[in-house]
Amino acid sequence: MLTGAFTTLGRYWRPLIGVALTLFGAATLVMLGAGAVALAVVAPQWDELTASDSPDAAELVPLGIAFGVLMVLGVILFLLASAVVQAAVPAVLQEAVLGRPARFGSVWRRAWSRVWAMIGTVFLLGLTAVVPLMLLMAAVAATTVYFVTLGDADSALPLLWTGLLGTLLLGPLAVWIWVKLSLAPTVVVFENQGPFAALRRSAQLVRGSWWRVFGIGLLAVGLASMVGYMIQMPFQALGMLPGMADPSGLEADPSGAEILAVFGGLMVLSMISGLVSQLFSSIFPPLVTGLLYVDLRMRNENLAQAPVLAEAAAQTLPEQYGPPPTAPV
Repeated sequence: MLTGAFTTLGRYWRPLIGVALTLFGAATLVMLGAGAVALAVVAPQWDELTASDSPDAAELVPLGIAFGVLMVLGVILFLLASAVVQAAVPAVLQEAVLGRPARFGSVWRRAWSRVWAMIGTVFLLGLTAVVPLMLLMAAVAATTVYFVTLGDADSALPLLWTGLLGTLLLGPLAVWIWVKLSLAPTVVVFENQGPFAALRRSAQLVRGSWWRVFGIGLLAVGLASMVGYMIQMPFQALGMLPGMADPSGLEADPSGAEILAVFGGLMVLSMISGLVSQLFSSIFPPLVTGLLYVDLRMRNENLAQAPVLAEAAAQTLPEQYGPPPTAPV
């Protein structure tokens, strides 16, 4: 699976990297522009707050609104970009397993046509991890409060134990459900299914192969994280070079614009490294998941024989199955 994913990435890197770079690059540029506008708007309030020992609560409102709008805009932009990229990967893979070329325009149109179904599917998948994550966050918050207060906060201990026990009890169940439904994003594109139908189809395909899907998926995510970190390391080392940020040039009471000018290079490098790392981490795991989907269809639906595949590829199958792929290239 991993070899097939790397092979597909090597042969079809243009549409894969092109779509991801276009989307994440555009989202990053929009966020940079919005951040610059927000900094220009709140710069006077920032200087007043830093000069005051006890700022008025009303003075914090513009800052809160500016950063709140930035956060909401960032979430919407990157959610939309991630959804299109997750739809583009199966679109490319569908052409690859049928031995057809995948061009940027066709991949873009195919991915965009499935973006809303993909957003719904990813949202439903995310719901499986909401409760364990909230319990874990409650445990972390309670631990922080307990240590900050040096053990004086008695109410933190019940929250700590409730969060830990709840995470230990519900975490494995959430992982089991997540793996059962993990093929749903691929099903959305390959079979033109809606979110709920894609989740049911994924559970059907994974039945009897849970440990295999779990192991390969975990390995793909771990490998993508490791490669992403290795991509960021040169940029981090470059940011440590002399001259990239020289705070000695700042005055005793620097303004927001002066701080941005000094550390602007580091911020740009950080965003570039994050973008490059995200390109790989957003493409490789869905590619492995897509190959798992193709493999399970071949195993479970008797599509392993080449004549059967050729015949199936030429047929118009019912909507719940969609066009079956041939063997991965």
